[in-house]
Order: sequence, then C-alpha cells, then structure tokens
Amino acid sequence: MIHGPTYSEMRDPSRLPADLRRRAGVARREAPLDPVNLFNITWHEEDGRVRALRLPEALTGVPSPIVLLYARDFPTGAHKVGATYSVLMEHQLAGDVAPGASTLVWPSTGNYGIGGSWVGPRMGYESVVILPEEMSAERFEKIAAYGARAIKTPGCESNVKEIYDECKRLAANPRVRVMNQFAEMANYRWHYHVTGAAAAEAVETLSAGRPAAFVSAMGSAGTIAAGDALKARFGTRIVGLEPVQCPTLSRNGYGGHAIEGIGDKHVTWIHHVTNLDAMMCIDDEECLLGLQLVSEPVGRDFLAAGGGLGEAAHRLSTLLGISGVCNILGAIRTARWLGLGKDDAVVTVATDALDRYPSVLKRLQARTGPLTRERAEARLTSIFHGQKLDWIAEGTRESRERWHNLKYFTWVEQQGKTVEELDAQRSESWWNDQAALAEDVDRRLREARGW
Repeated sequence: MIHGPTYSEMRDPSRLPADLRRRAGVARREAPLDPVNLFNITWHEEDGRVRALRLPEALTGVPSPIVLLYARDFPTGAHKVGATYSVLMEHQLAGDVAPGASTLVWPSTGNYGIGGSWVGPRMGYESVVILPEEMSAERFEKIAAYGARAIKTPGCESNVKEIYDECKRLAANPRVRVMNQFAEMANYRWHYHVTGAAAAEAVETLSAGRPAAFVSAMGSAGTIAAGDALKARFGTRIVGLEPVQCPTLSRNGYGGHAIEGIGDKHVTWIHHVTNLDAMMCIDDEECLLGLQLVSEPVGRDFLAAGGGLGEAAHRLSTLLGISGVCNILGAIRTARWLGLGKDDAVVTVATDALDRYPSVLKRLQARTGPLTRERAEARLTSIFHGQKLDWIAEGTRESRERWHNLKYFTWVEQQGKTVEELDAQRSESWWNDQAALAEDVDRRLREARGW
C-alpha cells in the first residue's frame, strides 16, 4: 500500500526528511509519474517559497494588492491533485478501499478528474473519471496519459446531475468506490489547512498588508474553504464567484457556461455557505476574452509594453486558465466593492494553467477573429479596468439561509443525506470540528507509514 504526505507536510514540506524531499524534487523534473511525486503536492517550491505573485496595478486598476496563488507547478498542473490525494488518503486509512480490490470513480468537470487519474494509479488503483463531453480536449488527453479511463456524460460544465446519475449506475458494482469531491470533507480539509496557510504566507512574503478578502469561484467549493481558515485567523471577508450564465446561488438560476471548473448548478455539501460575505457573478465571455489577452503573443506583448506590465506579462501568460481569469476579475470587483486600500490584500487562486485550453482558444478565435493590438488595448480597459459592481449579492442572514436551504434539493432529495445531517451544518462548530479532524488523520497516516 502506497502512502504519501500528511496535511501538515503538504502545508510545510520542510517537515519531510531531506532525502525524501531531494528524491521528490528530482522526480518532479525527470519522472513525473513516479509515486514519490505525491510528496510534491504542496504550494511551495523546492527552496521553500510559496507559489504566488502580486499582480501589477497596471493590470488590475485597483490600489489594493491582489495576490495570486498559482497551481501550474503541482503534479498534473492543477491544485485539485491535493484534494484528490487527500480524499483517497483518508479512505485508504479508514480501510474503505485497497489497491487491487477497489476501482475508484472520480466525478468531475475537469481538474479533480485529472487529479484522480494521476493519484489513483500512482497509489495502485484502477481509476475511472466521469466528466461532461463538452470539456476541453486537453482534459481527456491528460486523463488517458495518466493511466485512467474517461466516461463522457451529456452536456457542459454545469451538467453535474448527469455525472451523479452515472456514478449511481457504476456504484452498483461492489468493487466501485465513488470519490465524490462535492461531498468529501477531505476536500474541505485540504484547502482549509493547506491552501489557507499558503494564502496567509503569500500575503506576508509579498509584503501585501493584511488578507482583507479571499475570492474564489466554486466548482466543488473546496478552494473557498481556504477563506474559512483566513476568516478564523484574520477576519478575512469571503467572496464566492459563479457565472452570470449559471447564477445558482445568486438567483437560484441555471444554465450552461464556458468557465471550465466552476458553476456546477448546485450547492455542494462541503460549501460552508453560511460563512460567505458575498456572491458575485462573472461573465464567461469576459473570462475567455481575458484569457486570450494575457496568453496570446499579441496580447502578452501589448501588456508588457503599452499595458505597463513589463516582465510580469510574460510570467502571467502561462499561469492562467479560464477560471483563473474569472478569479482575478472577481478579486478586482471585490477590491472596488469593499473600497480596499493599499494595505488590504485580496487573495485568489489560478487553479490551473494554459495547457488545458489551446483547443478552447482555437474555437474562440474562429468565432471572434484573431487578437489585434487594438483589441488587446480595448480588453484591458473594458474587462480588467472596467469591472462593474453589478451582480453582487451580499451575505446577509437571509441570503445565507437561502443558500444553505438550496442544499436540500440535491443532497436530501437525490443523494441520500438526511435532514438532520443538513441541519447540523448550520452550526459553526460542525465546520470547526471537520477542520480539526486533520490532526487525527495525520497521526493515523504517520502510524501507517511507520516513520
């Protein structure tokens, strides 16, 4: 049985033995499919620096520092690999699964499934990923390359009900264990302890003041748990994002959209919605056009020179995917909405990178035409500098109650949770207890490893 790092070691890799860190560093460069890469699941570089940058004001147009954690250098190139590992690690410790005896099913709209396709085989498990057929071609290619099988379900990013239906069908096989990111609290724990700590460290390392707000779009709503950790330590405001085209929490709405990885048309079990300070909606077209601006040579070169970003434009060009642009736009809007100043940092996350979206950008160019310098200048002004304060729902007592109640229709009516379990989530202590379980998980993992 293959074991990996504890929560505390992913939060602070210096806790690992020096020789193990060295072997993992070599494997990251030379053997990315070696299981020792499990010990590279961290927000930190080999030299200990947290992977984050402070976005130039020339891009954001706001005086508030916007701090971006970027996930490109995780195994698989997305931070969801941390959640998939933690979910499997906790199930393995509980004895629910075993290599050779269990087939793992990873329901996903992309990055969680890619993470499962990497983690599962590295830990000795046959793995199957379920995701919508309209996701980018690159997602399916990565799943196959990592050694898993993909099942395509009808629809796009927001068609999660179809994914659940396929999970139910597969679960009739006694070998199958569904690793449901939308319900697994290990997903919450990983982001609370690991992403939350990295966010706080990034603000301090980059001399960005205090973490005034944490902004994240929700897919499984794992990432936004980092905001819970920051709020507990610093009183940080938490702002959630979803597409205008699928405003589930904002308007009880529905619909298809193009921001891959978020906006899954339901409220997930692991989302602490009663801790949200606001919900904002972002236009998926602005995210696509913004990604084209920062990533294509014409846009990158304009941003570096005429846009005033300098060398930062070249660095940023490979770090963002569609949801990363969405998060940046939400961070800009949050800074304006809250009236934040130069010592009030807004932290957000680039959950994946450009390598997942060449086919998406190719379709965009076929629809809108090639990017020109004039278009690049207009997009910087209208999309990044021109974010408006519409589509904002403040987290009042009434709205939080409404957001919580929406869980009933997925989780009690469809997925077998009880009303008593749902009501328990109204208590802050329920969420605190869930976060605190990480310490016991770490103890049991150290015992299982024997070192």
